[in-house]
Amino acid sequence: MFIAMNRFKVLKDRTQDFESVWFSRQSYLHELPGFKAFHLLRGPEREDHVLYASHTVWESYAAFEGWTRSEAFRKAHARAGDNKPTTLGHPEFEGFQAIQEVAADGSARRIAAE
Repeated sequence: MFIAMNRFKVLKDRTQDFESVWFSRQSYLHELPGFKAFHLLRGPEREDHVLYASHTVWESYAAFEGWTRSEAFRKAHARAGDNKPTTLGHPEFEGFQAIQEVAADGSARRIAAE
């Protein structure tokens, strides 16, 4: 499993605009093989921004890479710069390879590297 995350420092007076962009856009993620889930998270408020994170869960790093090279990716990000700025700079990308999973039943397993 691979998790791709972006962190956004959203201007405090633009949080509604930022969220509206996400809720109104077409993501196309469900069209890609290996896609598992997407979450948009609102985090702590700081002096000059509110921290947000988005993350997608993929079956593998290869599935994530397929998304970044797809027409669906280009369509989903085509209008990314069209709106009035809502963030302090560009998002910060972080990618994580899952190495352990603990299930709701308490079972734990090591996940093999891809």
